[in-house]
This record gives sequence, structure tokens and C-alpha cells, in this order.
Amino acid sequence: MPADTKNERIPETMPAMLLTGHGDIDKLVYREDVPTPKPGAGEVLVKVTATAKNNTDRKAREGLYPTKDKEEVTSFQIGGSPTLTFPRIQGADVVGRVVATGRGVDPDRVGERGLLDFNLYADDRRDINLTPDYYGHGADGGFAEYVVVPSDQFYAVGNEDLADAELAAMGMCSYQTALHMLTAAGVGAGERVLVTGASGGVGTALIQLCRVLGAIPYALSKAEKADALRSLGAEDVLDRTATGDFCDRVRRATGDWPIDAVMDLVGGEMTERFIDTMVFDMNRRRTYPRLSIAGASGGNVSEVMWTRIYLYQVQIFGVSHGTRDEADRLISWIRSGELKPVLHAAFKLSELHRAERYFVKRGSGYLGKIVIVPDSEWPAHGAPFALEQS
Repeated sequence: MPADTKNERIPETMPAMLLTGHGDIDKLVYREDVPTPKPGAGEVLVKVTATAKNNTDRKAREGLYPTKDKEEVTSFQIGGSPTLTFPRIQGADVVGRVVATGRGVDPDRVGERGLLDFNLYADDRRDINLTPDYYGHGADGGFAEYVVVPSDQFYAVGNEDLADAELAAMGMCSYQTALHMLTAAGVGAGERVLVTGASGGVGTALIQLCRVLGAIPYALSKAEKADALRSLGAEDVLDRTATGDFCDRVRRATGDWPIDAVMDLVGGEMTERFIDTMVFDMNRRRTYPRLSIAGASGGNVSEVMWTRIYLYQVQIFGVSHGTRDEADRLISWIRSGELKPVLHAAFKLSELHRAERYFVKRGSGYLGKIVIVPDSEWPAHGAPFALEQS
């Protein structure tokens, strides 16, 4: 524990990046006089050292979560009503140190470094999460110097070999989503899994988690990322820029075995081709074809023949967030070192606009996660991972 943590003075106000409405990055306003939150019963106040950026930050800002009208501009509102109100502090995957505790929380937790389970759970169930919401959307998140979170969702992670920025890159938004994609589809040892969008946060998490579960991941990404993805555990990497003979290339990679399950983060016109890789020889299958979906970077609408779905008995799983039990499993694997961070670069909180532009226009060298670090924490937790050094 840092020697001065228990005596740290907590300021009345703090710097934070406020999302002021739906729109472009001009809706993100940096302020240095935002009231510092105070922990209530069962909560801890965390001094933020690093928060991973996720694609959902951009999608929520731009209002890209329609469920009926394709042209609708709306926030994530699975519970029936919108919980994103403005101003809001975004940032779900928070790492930091406890600096104060609320009523009923052991004060000895002060000084503890931890990682947040980003979910705003509707109830105490551990095995299901039907109306998911998350910190940075339905409640203020980590794009600030301080954040208040439930004590039981702030997991202590003492691994000294992991820098705070690296731990943030292993945040629940990507890893828990990835794990839930696999568990929803019942992926087991020895099964062949196609991972689309493999170079992003969820994709790199899927590759690692497949290996932890004993499954065999095949990655879809750009050719120049093949070596890095193989080092994470990909059995083979298929070039996503060459789609004409896609199923044939998959068959060559697998030795003519069908893919058992597709973990899809792309959607759009590729959906039919992903199904092709699972159904070309049903006699060689031992399980139903499974399509687990948690993204639509290639298009929010796919044209699919329903006769193919029900005749080939393709099981489809929509995934947004995971469960409390899955959070526990992930933390155990992080603590044991079975999962490794894939950190691309760090940016200062005050330069979040720059990070957003970079994220949207990221080039061929991009792999893993971007992390946002409060300016006051930059020398210790951000500078070693600055973009210029990545």
C-alpha cells in the first residue's frame, strides 16, 4: 500500500471529461471543476489511474443503438427507458486505487488497487443479466480523476507485473463480453472457433479465452496483424480484405473441418459467409452450428435466408454484457496470469478528442486497446505507453 494513501486529501472538485449530448467529439467537454463524488453505503471512492476506451463510448455518444428504427438516434436502453442522461462521464473499464470507503465497507480497503466490473446490474443474480447497463452510460465512469463504484464490483488485482494501463486494457467491457459470447454458445475444448474483428479489444480477448477453454481460434483480420494474433493464440489468420473465396480459405485452414462456432463482431454482408463456414459438411459436425453476435462493425443489417438457419439448425446468440459469475472467472484468470494485456497506447484525459479521432481512423498497426489516463497520473501511468512510444 502506498505510504500516503490513507492520509490523501480528496479535493472538492476534479477534472473530468463530460459528454454533453449526442453528437460528434465536440460534445465531449473537458472541465476541471466537476464535483468529486462521495461514496455511499457499500461503495468505494476510487482515484482513477487508467480507463480503457471502448467502441461503446463512441456508439453511445453518437446514439447508434437503435433496436427498431434503423435511423433512430438513441442510447442503450434495454431496461425500457434511457439511462444515459447529460452531462455524463463515460469510461467503463476503470483501474485505480481506493481512497475512501462508504458505510459498511472495510476501511482497510483504502490503498487497494483494483479493476471495475463495469456492469450496472439490475439485481443480485449471478448467472443472468437481462437488462444490462454500465458505468460510463447509466452512471458516471472513469474519464475523470475519481469515480464511485460498488465495493463488491471493484476487484483487487495486485499483480505487480501488470502496470495500471495494462490492467485497464484487460477490462470487463471487452473480456466479459468475449467470455459471454463463448459461454452463450457453449464452446468447449477442441472446437474450432472463427473470431471476426480479431484485432480489437473483444477479438483479442476471444483468442486468449478460446485457448484458456481449450478451443481452437481462427482469426479474421488484416494480413499484417497475423504474427501478433498468432502470438496471442490464433491457430491461423485469414485476411479480411480478401473475401471472394472466404469459405474455401477457411476449409484449407481447418483441414476441411467445419467451423463449430463463429464469434461475430462484424455482421453486414459477411454474415452469410460466416454461416457458410459452419454448414458446408454437416456430416462432419458433432454439435449444432452456432453464431454468437456482439457487434456490427461491418453493417447493422444482414440479409440472411431463414431457410438456411432452420434447415441447418444454426443457433444464434445475441450478446451484450456478461454476468457476475463470469466476472469472477475473468478476475481469477487475470490474477493467475492466464490472460495477457493487449495495450496499444495511452492518451491523456484532456486529449480525449485526439484519442477519439485516432480510434476512428486507426491504421493497420492498431491492435488491442487504447487507455485514457488522468493528466495528474500521466507521468506514472500514461507516459510509458504514450502513442509515440507504442
